[in-house]
Amino acid sequence: MMRYQNQHVVVLGMAKSGVAVAKLLHRFGAHVVVNDKKPREEATGIKELEALGITVICGHHPEELLHPGVSLVVKNPGIPYEAPPVQQALQLGIPVVTEVELASQIAKAPIIGITGSNGKTTTTTLVGQILKEAGLDVLVGGNIGTVLCGLAEEAGPDQLLVAELSSFQLMGTREFRPHIGVLLNLYPAHLDYHHTMEAYLDAKLKMFANQTADDMAILPFDQPEVLAKCGDLPAQVYYFSKTQQVPRGAFVQDGIIKFTDGQGQPETIISVADMTVPHLDNALAAILVAKLSGADVGSMVQVLSTFPGVEHRMEYVDTIAGVKYFNDSKATNPEAASRALQACQEPVVWICGGLDRGVDFRELLPVMKGRVKAVIALGQTAPILLARAEEAGINERIHVDTVEEAVLAASRLAQAGDVVLLSPACASWDMFPSFEVRGSMFKDGVHRLKTSLA
Repeated sequence: MMRYQNQHVVVLGMAKSGVAVAKLLHRFGAHVVVNDKKPREEATGIKELEALGITVICGHHPEELLHPGVSLVVKNPGIPYEAPPVQQALQLGIPVVTEVELASQIAKAPIIGITGSNGKTTTTTLVGQILKEAGLDVLVGGNIGTVLCGLAEEAGPDQLLVAELSSFQLMGTREFRPHIGVLLNLYPAHLDYHHTMEAYLDAKLKMFANQTADDMAILPFDQPEVLAKCGDLPAQVYYFSKTQQVPRGAFVQDGIIKFTDGQGQPETIISVADMTVPHLDNALAAILVAKLSGADVGSMVQVLSTFPGVEHRMEYVDTIAGVKYFNDSKATNPEAASRALQACQEPVVWICGGLDRGVDFRELLPVMKGRVKAVIALGQTAPILLARAEEAGINERIHVDTVEEAVLAASRLAQAGDVVLLSPACASWDMFPSFEVRGSMFKDGVHRLKTSLA
């Protein structure tokens, strides 16, 4: 990091990552200017930065902000590359990175990076818990919790950094190198940012670009179209699969999760029936990371059989009159909802609907048939989802106006042994400020239902 001493660096976007990286660069002797187009009264962390002598400019992007004397631009991952200051930096030949790149440069601890269209948070949390159960010294952060560059600065060589990483973060890397890199899956997402699936995949694959033969890459064997585009990676490659044995990695066979290193007989890890983790692929990827990190099987079994889930991501809420209620409000696209529905072994009363983005949801028809017994829809997409339910031969179809009405309707339709699943397949912004608010309202509705029946 001495490369930044006395260098001029511009940080675009405040947020927690911008504040953290500005402080980091300042500590390493850089001359830092932080710029955010939000008005000063809406930005956070200004006083803290200015007290350190860091210049903060809010409300606009001044033309003189970027010039040939600037050595580096660190941008908030969410700022698109079409943004004028980013374009100006690129035209001037100034490197544009995200804070993940700086984290990689200063990290003494090995990094375990986890990315994918769906399941990142659950898998990252699961890995962290297994490694801690195994007695390993682990720090978890990145796209969840603590900013990665903050963790990287404090972590020692005997610790492990487990990081959830988005395509936005990875796209802004140049030298980033995780010791273990995981790609969980790839589905159409964030195309308003990346524009094409090819660009989206390219961003994800930056996870593996700088790995060596001493590192490990974990890939989804059940997505051959993704594997084909990965090509020959420099790292040791491991796979996970729900449907077939893999050459090297974790797989399911006769209801049992097994691990193979490609030599000898596969090792039994845990029965699928004994796990509380709803998504098999998340569990398989976590098992692989744990094995490659030195965790014992007992620690894996302990966590996999008691894991409560992550809030709003196939989160178990309660069981009422023999019916299990799950909150999967984070499922803001059809692919995520499909994964949630497929994770349910019991008949499902499905609560869905939300912001209309022009999706027809026909891809969900095969998943709905024979699995969903009733559909309760709300929001802008309710009519089209109910139409798909009719096409799938589902007789019970209800249009409601609120989440509380949905919970009550579901309680009347569900029988002991069923699952009530909130997995909207849509963003929340037509009715709620966030998926978290939507999920919390669902949980409140379930708790009120239980109280009313007590």
